[in-house]
Amino acid sequence: MGKKICPVLESKAQTAERLIDTAVTEIKNNNKKKINLVWIEAAGCSGNIISLLNGSAPDVTYFLTNMVDLKYNNSLMAAQGEQAQEQLQEALNTEFILIVDGAISTKDNGIYNIVSYYNGRPITGMEEVKRAADKAKYILAVGTCASFGGISAAKPNPSECISVSEFLQREVIKLPGCPCHPDWIMGTIAHLILFGKPELDKEGRPIIFYGVTIHDICPRRAAFEKRIFAESVGDQGCMFKLGCRGPVTKTDCPTRKWNDYVNWPIGDNTPCIGCAQKGFPDAMEPFINL
Repeated sequence: MGKKICPVLESKAQTAERLIDTAVTEIKNNNKKKINLVWIEAAGCSGNIISLLNGSAPDVTYFLTNMVDLKYNNSLMAAQGEQAQEQLQEALNTEFILIVDGAISTKDNGIYNIVSYYNGRPITGMEEVKRAADKAKYILAVGTCASFGGISAAKPNPSECISVSEFLQREVIKLPGCPCHPDWIMGTIAHLILFGKPELDKEGRPIIFYGVTIHDICPRRAAFEKRIFAESVGDQGCMFKLGCRGPVTKTDCPTRKWNDYVNWPIGDNTPCIGCAQKGFPDAMEPFINL
């Protein structure tokens, strides 16, 4: 039996930046095609769009100019109102990747999440996602709300929000995170262009980004092994006793970091609250044990 390699270590040669650069090179050499991208914001907070705009290796301009053709996103596109809806209709007749950002509000046929108006009637997020999903080549659930329900589906969940995969009942590539790291979005799309669907875990997450727990690669793991535990927020020891959710949360935050790769919660002496894990936020509370 061959020696097993840690997915994070194995992916070092396939970081998001390298994947994207390779995809762009292949597109420029006419070996691969830019793919159309439709991004629908359902019941969420637009945090994932803001996160994408903070991408730096590469930045969002490079991504949108060289790798994909963004056909629809109500936050980023110039067209508005019915003109935007007409552009969406045109995009649905092409080959495209669908990103759904936010959970699906289902109560009263989705009326509590109106995403646009067309021909004088309101269009619900539920209706727009279903219409696009029926024609999409790949579907990405970006953020924890889209992936697992997240904050939008937290108790008491008055609008009866559910995850994208629960709503569609078809395969969805899940990129949880509150918000999702721009590298996870752009790197996954680059993989789809180059190689097709990445290897997914049992929850539908790309192993290249969600292959091990934060605890596995945390720089404070040595403190845990030596039973050196922080007694309060700001202490330097392992934050397990403060309620850190790193042992159950699968992302590469310790090595990737955030905000131009400068820092991340534990690096700033704050416990991980498990924002990328199924069950967040309800199953992760209380966020800090004091």
